[in-house]
Order: sequence, then structure tokens, then C-alpha cells
Amino acid sequence: MSVTMAAALNTALHDAMEMDDGVVVFGEDVGVLGGVFRITDKLQERFGGTRCFDTPLAESGIVGTAIGMAMYGYKPVVEMQFDGFTYPAFEQLVSHLAKMRNRSRGALTTPVVVRIPYGGGIGAVEHHSESPEAYFAHTAGLKVVSPGTPGDAYSLLREAVSQPDPVIFFEPKRRYWSKEEIELPIEREPFGTAVVRRAATSPGDPASAPTATLFAYGPMVRTCLDAATAAEDEGWDLEVVDLRTLVPLDVATIVDSVQRTGRAVVVHEAQVFAGYGAELAARVTESAFYHLEAPVLRVGGFDIPYPPAKLEEYFLPDVDRVLDAVERSFAF
Repeated sequence: MSVTMAAALNTALHDAMEMDDGVVVFGEDVGVLGGVFRITDKLQERFGGTRCFDTPLAESGIVGTAIGMAMYGYKPVVEMQFDGFTYPAFEQLVSHLAKMRNRSRGALTTPVVVRIPYGGGIGAVEHHSESPEAYFAHTAGLKVVSPGTPGDAYSLLREAVSQPDPVIFFEPKRRYWSKEEIELPIEREPFGTAVVRRAATSPGDPASAPTATLFAYGPMVRTCLDAATAAEDEGWDLEVVDLRTLVPLDVATIVDSVQRTGRAVVVHEAQVFAGYGAELAARVTESAFYHLEAPVLRVGGFDIPYPPAKLEEYFLPDVDRVLDAVERSFAF
């Protein structure tokens, strides 16, 4: 059946709550309303107001409460209504949620999932359109996830709820209504397992089309698949690797792809400067330097605050900007 990413996330939460009475869902407007994007729709109706409930507009308090509940054996799944609303909770996330296991020498764990709708593309303002994943990928003690398909949204969220440690779960809001033919429930994917969404057809053959790998996650997976299809008109053969989890990172799949195609382009919505793509470029260079035909290139947002909605199309990477980077890679 055709399932949207929003429906897949809702089903994942439903199934997790059904399986474990310790799973609780709370945040701003997630109870009665079912969330701004309806990801928690009907969960309060099904499981009651003690397991799915609304909170005050106080993100630091939401995460602080989740930490306390996790220390007492619950598995809280909390929602930051929009990406930019995460910043008031930053101190709780970085100073306490990420560090509790290490601070207590393993005596206390905090199995909290923090869901964050993120990224642009829906015509919203800056605090509703940012991509702050690099902040959290840089924080030891946190796992960082971003699904690119409805199937992965289900499987990775179920996996996140099962984790003994905190997970920052970035949901690409511009893909909430993307669809995939799947039957839920589906098997959970373990963290740290990237997937080749589109394989290059003839890597390593000098007589065939030039090859390169596009690395993406979350909202840019679809963009890169569209770019790979458009590249066929140019006679280019592009492989697309969906990272799925930024922490832990599946370095083996990344290196294997680059060893076969010889070129790498990293694509994300966040600003390029000091973004997650810089870490990926470094890993590829360290592990596959002698297989590279060109430097690792990056495509992302510009080094400016997120622009007004009417200008976001110029900020966000699209097919043309991805193919421009691929062409520059082939020119080396």
C-alpha cells in the first residue's frame, strides 16, 4: 500500500507504545491536536492522556522532564515542534541528556528520543526551516538519525525507541507527504547501516560513462535520486548512498562506494561551512584517497541565516546545483 512518511512515523509511535507501556509521548500540541504535522494523531485517543500529553511551550522543560522520566525507567519520545525551537533545550540536550551515562559511570541511562521536524522547502520562516544536525553529531553521547523514505522513517524510529541511549531523530518535514509502496510493520534497520539507493551501473570501466557517488540523508535523498536520473541525459552514471544515521556512521559502505566510482559529492541542506559534509569529506579522504579521481565536493546551503520563505529556493540545493558539482568533479 502507499504510505506517507507522516503516516509511517505515526504508525511507528503507535506500534512502539503498543509493545511497551513505558513508552510515553509528549510535547507542544502532540496530544489533543495530534501535532502540527499530525505525526502523533490519535495517539492520545488510543493510549490516554497519561501516555500522550501536551506540555507548556518550554522546550528546556520538555527535555528536562524526559531525562528525569528516563532515569526512572520510562522511554520518553518528545517532539520539538520545529527545528529552531530546539535551541532553548540545547543545554539540557548537550550538558545532561548526552552525558548522563558517562557521568554516572553507566549507572544511569537516558533512553530518550527527541523528534525534530527540520529543514526547509515548506515556505516557512527561519526558525521553522533550519538544519542543525551538525551541532548534535558533534556531541558525544548522542545518536543522530534522519530518514529519507517512509519505510526508513518507520524502521529507524522503531529502532530509536529501542535504543538504551538518547537519539536525536531529524524528520525532513518537506518529505512528510512523500509516499512509498510498503506494508507496515517492516523490519527494523540497525543504526550505522547506510544503503545504496541507486547503484552506478558500470563503475571502474573506463570505456563506459563517468561515475560518481552522491552522499545524502533526509530531505536530500530524493533530490539526489532526481539528480542521478537527470544525469543520464548527460551520459553520467551516478550512485546515490543514503547515510540514514549520521551517528553512528557507516564508513565501510561509504568507502566501498567511492572505491568503485572514484568521485564523491556530499549534499545537505545545512550550510556548507563546518557542516556535516566536512566530516564526511575528511573520512572519505582519509580512507579512500588513492581511489579518488577528484577532491570531495560539497553542496549545501549558503553561509547565511536561513532566508525568507520567498527566497528559500535559492538557498536550498536542487538538481541543478548537484549536477553542477558533479560536472566540476568530472573536470578534474
